[in-house]
Amino acid sequence: MTTVTANGKVALVTGANSGIGRVTARELARQGWRVFLACRSGEKTRPVLDEIAALGGQAEFLPLDLGDFASVNACADAFLARNLPLHLLVCNAGLSGKRGMTASGFEMTFGVCHMGHFLLTERLRPRLSDSAPARIVVVASKMHRWASYMTLDWVQQPSRTPGTLREYCLTKLANILFVRELATRLAGSGVTAYAVHPGIVATDIWRSLPGPLAALVKRFMVTPEEGARTSLHCATAPELAGESGRYYDRCKAVEPAPAAQDLHAARRLWEASEAWVRPVL
Repeated sequence: MTTVTANGKVALVTGANSGIGRVTARELARQGWRVFLACRSGEKTRPVLDEIAALGGQAEFLPLDLGDFASVNACADAFLARNLPLHLLVCNAGLSGKRGMTASGFEMTFGVCHMGHFLLTERLRPRLSDSAPARIVVVASKMHRWASYMTLDWVQQPSRTPGTLREYCLTKLANILFVRELATRLAGSGVTAYAVHPGIVATDIWRSLPGPLAALVKRFMVTPEEGARTSLHCATAPELAGESGRYYDRCKAVEPAPAAQDLHAARRLWEASEAWVRPVL
């Protein structure tokens, strides 16, 4: 494998065309990383590529629709075909308030925020291991605390609740459980995993929320720059090299809700997710 970057490091960031993903990709490039921006729209990603180029950084667009397993596989194939190492995967892309089902047959929020990232991580996990030390950062949310336990009886049905609030909270719980089980399975590989709460960030993720709920959320919002700090901390802080499977808020490891510490739930979620993606691996 070969690479030509200022610091010899390669990162892939999903949802990097706006919000905290954009800031994360930009700051990694500023630090000398070669960054792949995995996003749905090349047109919307172009301004970020131009911004990074103006800083003297290296960035490239990869098409990715996390709701479509075929697109996830194509994105993984396109990256792997470049024969580059991968030192960092940031599972950042997300959405809230959008109802319906993904192309791959899952409730919209769960399908995009968990299933798409699960498949992408599985496809890229061997390359991350080959490139170790490497890290995986998954953007979760403090709203996982609103979910008292993990259940999977809703994930292959259309969204049901107003504003998809229940679906969002359960999906964010799934993100943390995924990281916990991922850390167990990666133990000894040199690849570490981190779940982060970025804060309630003023990004496009809230564009589909009903007006009253959006207005309430906006009262607690922080800027994308503030929101990206914890992702960047978990991605690059040397002192975290020996930590894995933990949940971070404001750049500090904190205890997640009891439901996010349920090892049996984490294993059940992994096994179900693995079974759902097995036909396309």
